[in-house]
Parts: sequence; structure tokens; C-alpha cells
Amino acid sequence: MSSDTATARKTLSLDPDPGPEEQARVEEPAFAFQGFSYRCRVVRQDAPHTEPLLILGGSSQNRHAWIRHEKWLTPWSTLVTVDLPGYGEADFLPSRYGLDFLAGAVDHLLTTLGMDRVNLLGACFGGGIALRFAQARPDRVARLAFAGMAASVPDEYARSVPRWLGMLERGERAEFATELIERFMSPLGSGRVRKHSVVSRLLYQQFMGQSAQADRMSVEHIVRLMNHEWMRHSPVPAVPALVMTGEHDSLCTPAMGREFAAALPGASFFTTIKETDHLVSVERMAEFSDLLARFCTDRPITGLPYCTPVERMGRATGPLAAPPRPAPGRTGAQAPARAAASGSLGAPAGPGSARL
Repeated sequence: MSSDTATARKTLSLDPDPGPEEQARVEEPAFAFQGFSYRCRVVRQDAPHTEPLLILGGSSQNRHAWIRHEKWLTPWSTLVTVDLPGYGEADFLPSRYGLDFLAGAVDHLLTTLGMDRVNLLGACFGGGIALRFAQARPDRVARLAFAGMAASVPDEYARSVPRWLGMLERGERAEFATELIERFMSPLGSGRVRKHSVVSRLLYQQFMGQSAQADRMSVEHIVRLMNHEWMRHSPVPAVPALVMTGEHDSLCTPAMGREFAAALPGASFFTTIKETDHLVSVERMAEFSDLLARFCTDRPITGLPYCTPVERMGRATGPLAAPPRPAPGRTGAQAPARAAASGSLGAPAGPGSARL
């Protein structure tokens, strides 16, 4: 295991005049799970108000993507972010390893860090990992939060996958970056989104500046997403749950988030953050962090000026409710291929798994 001291910028980097940089003592240990190395970032709170918060980010979010949120989150709890195998600075992970393997890596992470129980946030693709982990290890989850989550891979995303893979294989990085940003961000004119132009430019620069290894991981991530079971209809712990998305999210729409929240057992809540789209955690960092911190510390989340009215969802305790069945004739790129469920954490998909 190794550790170092990282610099935590305690300001919004998108603000025109950021304040002075402050130092925060953090741990960035490296671990290995079933032969694959991975890294995490731990910012410890000596007097926490709640269980540690573990954030599982989206496909383009590494463990450092949440540094700017620390000024709002770490006063309340210890914060853990992670580059799981296949992401960020972790080892490359072949696409035959799906959500069960990644959930197993999360279990390994918490055990190694000595954290018995956590508050868990899954954002976008991280939501699928968070849900699978909660289903496998309900004893380790105090509260569940999801951002930009849907019960299935959105149709428009699925239809675009073959074209995106072709672009990446041909080295058409600019075309791929442009299309992916257009998919993740709401179309201009669909509603006011804060920092829309700035975030678009930053994402484009990020994609264009990434390494060949990052390109390879991007391809493998897309294949992994499409070839493995996304939502398993097995029991979910009936812990407090919050599902949030951007008011103008055009990828995982508010309707999709509401449907997912309604499928959860126990007490679940749904809301949207105003003037944001799928990239809500970047466009309104302070508000996103405030809502998450309030939820994790059992403070009121109703009546907040930056949120739409909170809806109480959920149902009787039991297995996760199945989403509506696809329309007859929906095949190919319109319906994600699914791998056979492994049934255990840490196991790759079996040899009979569907492939692109």
C-alpha cells in the first residue's frame, strides 16, 4: 500500500476568480483485487456526523473528479473516491468483467480500509455498481443515493454505441468527443443550464487530451456497459434512498429517474436540481453537495430553493421492481446485450455472455 499528500483545491474551479489554494492531508493508497490494481482517495473527518461517504462516479470521472466537492462534504464525514479496476489510474480491466466484479472490488476496498458501513452515492455508470453492491452486501450500506440513474441503458445511447466504437477504433477522437458530449449534455434551447458552454469546452478538452490507454479504457467501458446485466431484480436493502438528476437531463431523464426511484423498496425520494442536465454534479457543485450532505445526515431536503419539490417514492420491502418490458421487436442496438448473471461478487461473466 502506498500513500501521498494531495492538494485539495477548496474552490469552484469554474468560478471566474477562484480563491487561494488550501492544503488537505489525504490518503491515496493503492490496492489490488484479484490481480488488478486500483487506487482510492480518502479524506478523513475526525469528528464525523455520519458514516463515511463513498462516491462511485461515472465512466469519465476518476477519484480526483470530486476534489472540488470536498469543501462541502468533508465537514460532515470521511469521503472516499476511487479508481476501480478499468478506470482512471487503475489497471486495464477486460470487458468480460462486469458489475459483479466491480461491486466485489468495492467490497474489497471497504474491508481493506476498515469501513464496515457507508453512505453510498452512485453517479451514472457508478449507479449500476452501487446498486449491485447494495444488493450483494446490504449490511454495508447505511443510505443510498443515485445521480443520473436509469433502470436500463437509454435507447439513444444504445443505438449510438456501434458508431462510437467505430470512431474510437479508427482514431476519430474529435468526432467521438463531440458526439459523446452532445449525448451527455442537454441540447441548447431545452432549458437554462448553468455553465453549459464552459462545461462543454472542458469535457472536449478532457477527451482530446486523454492518453491512448484512456482511449482503450473508454472502448472497453462501452463494451462492458452494453454486454452485462445492468439492473438485477433481486432484493435491495430498505435503507433511505435518494434519486436525483438534472432538471433538463436528456440522457437519464427525470422520468427515468422517477421510475427508478419508484422501484426501490422502503423510503425513497426523488428530486431534480434546477438549471442542470446530466452533469449536475459539475454544473451546480455547491447545491449538489449540499443536497447530498443533508440527505446523509438526516437533515431536511424539502423546500430547498435549488430543487424541484421532493417526491416520496418507494414501495413495500422486497426485490427491485422490474421496469416496463420493451416493446415487441426491440432488438439489436436498441436493447443492450446482457451477460448471464454470475451470482457472486468478483466473478467475470461466463463464457456464454452476449457480445457486441
